[in-house]
Amino acid sequence: MKKALSLALLGLMSGTALAAHEVTVDNCGTPLVFDQKPEKLVVHDMNMTDMAFALDLQDSIVGLTGITGWYKTSPEFDTLRGDIPEIAPKYPTMENLIAADPDLFIAGWYYGMRPGGEVTPDTLEPFGIKTLVLTESCVHLDKNRPEASMDLLFDDMLRLGTIMHVEDKAQALVDGWKAELAEIETKTADLDKPRVFLLDGPADAPFTAGKFAIPDAMIAAAGGENVTHDMDTSWGRSSWEAVAASNPEFLVLLDYQTGNGAADTFKFLQDHPVMSQTDAVKNEAWIGLRYEELTPGPANIAAIQKMAAAMHPDQF
Repeated sequence: MKKALSLALLGLMSGTALAAHEVTVDNCGTPLVFDQKPEKLVVHDMNMTDMAFALDLQDSIVGLTGITGWYKTSPEFDTLRGDIPEIAPKYPTMENLIAADPDLFIAGWYYGMRPGGEVTPDTLEPFGIKTLVLTESCVHLDKNRPEASMDLLFDDMLRLGTIMHVEDKAQALVDGWKAELAEIETKTADLDKPRVFLLDGPADAPFTAGKFAIPDAMIAAAGGENVTHDMDTSWGRSSWEAVAASNPEFLVLLDYQTGNGAADTFKFLQDHPVMSQTDAVKNEAWIGLRYEELTPGPANIAAIQKMAAAMHPDQF
């Protein structure tokens, strides 16, 4: 009897311990459940890799994807990466991911996955690979999403911290970022908000950030107003005529660090028949920011500080 009772208590204790380690996070409106901490991660793109590095998860990362096929990395990134292999320079294939055998793939829609494509949460699930989806990208499958806010970054960091059992570290980072943004808001709250246009490189039609992309929230946090806020998308195309009609006063130019980078983009605007007539171009009021600074990730906070200082130099 005592032996049976002991076994029952042991079973109950084991069940309680298992339940204590089970975590559930929201994943584009769907619960994503983990009964134990993932041991092997594959992370797509620089911004999501920066999230993992900020939480010191390098020992759990077995591969990266989508880095060198598009970007030049910084020395800081290379140092943090160490000898973590890149298993695909652009979007990974199913073969890439199955060979790496991760427990968790960290990616997003148009950040390593395409709706209806080869690699999706549904196609990875039969191989025991869960997918943590970048929240900013959820709008590609669900248009009933809130407009962008800095919670896109904060919540994703907290989700990853919860999954990897480093909640305190994630919360400390988020608390620090919120304090930094509060300081910027205090300095800019009573100032006029310049009209800001973000451009992702020269093109026949401008590729920019709408109301669901995090740069929309970043521009607001820096004390500006995004002239393409009314675009009902995250990242998408507008027209030069529409942008010029808004007469932006400040430009944020995505800097891929190829050629002369953002300076080449600004030269394109100086030569453009309608954009050359805008206040921002006439006054050469612009800043170049890297890809990882303008997609959800830890680099957003310093980028907001840079934008705020460039738009409101008297306050910083």
